[in-house]
Amino acid sequence: MGVDRISLPQKQPSLRVMPMPADLNQNGDVFGGWVMAQVDVAGAIPAMHRAGGRVATVSVNSFQFKQAISVGDVVSLYAEVVHVGHTSITVNVEVYAERNYADLQTVKVTEAQLTYVAIDGNGKKRSVPPENT
Repeated sequence: MGVDRISLPQKQPSLRVMPMPADLNQNGDVFGGWVMAQVDVAGAIPAMHRAGGRVATVSVNSFQFKQAISVGDVVSLYAEVVHVGHTSITVNVEVYAERNYADLQTVKVTEAQLTYVAIDGNGKKRSVPPENT
């Protein structure tokens, strides 16, 4: 399987991380659960900004692993709010890995969509405030 060479999106990532050896599964690739946790954190950041406070993950609408992530890859996660409801915020997250520094390759490794709900200090649902214009 060939590697599609692409460039990173021309925007700031929500999160950048580098997996370590403790994050590997028995095959030497990064655990899918580690990737899912990073996606959840990256998606929560714009959701919190839009909600003006705390959010909780209520659903993972879709999650597609496209390629494995390895130790030493620089993983960039890009998150964008795509829908705002009365109490919920839906976010798309794209994950890219920069690898092989002798011949720099950037590959899209994961894409996901998650929905968060705005919550108050007691963990109860609350309305998402109107967007500032």
